[in-house]
Amino acid sequence: MYRIREVDGHDDEIADTLADLHRLTFFDGAPIPEFDHGHWWLAFCDTIPVGFAGVVVSTREVNAGYFCRVGVLNRHCGNALQLRLMRALESRARRNGWGSIVSDTTDNLASANNFIRAGYRLFQPQFPWAWPSTLYWRKSIS
Repeated sequence: MYRIREVDGHDDEIADTLADLHRLTFFDGAPIPEFDHGHWWLAFCDTIPVGFAGVVVSTREVNAGYFCRVGVLNRHCGNALQLRLMRALESRARRNGWGSIVSDTTDNLASANNFIRAGYRLFQPQFPWAWPSTLYWRKSIS
């Protein structure tokens, strides 16, 4: 029923789809990223995009990817799509030769629990980049 596919963020139609999903999942809670940077995935229910994820080169950690976004439409939550998207981007990160993936969550228990399920560990970066209540996650993938 669901499938995950890596997509080209440089393609205008794909970027529009990613932006639409971002608006539907983040509302005004985060700026829309530049989809022509990094690697992006779409989750489909049959032929309809219902989720997305992205990873870019980390500017904070050496030899790491930064898991910058993930969103799944509410009516498709509970189908392990975030975990499947995480596995897909981890596979890409390995092919890129990165040694780890880092990310963060703020006031998002569902995503925090998915990071735990996927084997990520909490860490304290030398230079925190977000809010005081932000949790920072890292997973070694080498």
